[in-house]
Amino acid sequence: MEQPITYLRGDATAPQGKGVRIVAHVCNDLGGWGKGFVLALSRRWPEPEAAYRRWHRERAGNDFGLGAVQLVQVEPYLWVANMVGQRGIRTGRSTGVPIRYEAVDTALAALGGHARRLGASVHMPRIGCGLAGGRWERIEPLVAARLGARGIPVTVYDH
Repeated sequence: MEQPITYLRGDATAPQGKGVRIVAHVCNDLGGWGKGFVLALSRRWPEPEAAYRRWHRERAGNDFGLGAVQLVQVEPYLWVANMVGQRGIRTGRSTGVPIRYEAVDTALAALGGHARRLGASVHMPRIGCGLAGGRWERIEPLVAARLGARGIPVTVYDH
């Protein structure tokens, strides 16, 4: 049964509700972790950053790249999904935005499979709309199609 997206004021690193929960966010493909939502994640749990950096460092032998998802367990019923959905990072000289909507779509589809397997709900900020430069009007339909349409409850947090 299709699930509508729920919007709440609050902190996505403190997901509401019971049962298994996944906090999803978008990472870059450079191995960089140091600005935006990832700082809030790192203040709460060290494991997602350590796992992401290891995943990037060992990328020759794994699936690291645009569209890939890494699930990291941080508490007994809580996981963080590192989703690679941006090419590079924004710099003062760069033109264009780092977000790659196709990669976000691919990652969300994979995340949907993980959420179904775990019986989990998904919690996120407006992914890809901060430093990655994306527009929620383009990302929201991807979230609805890849998660909500599959019956996965999704909560989006506005800080």
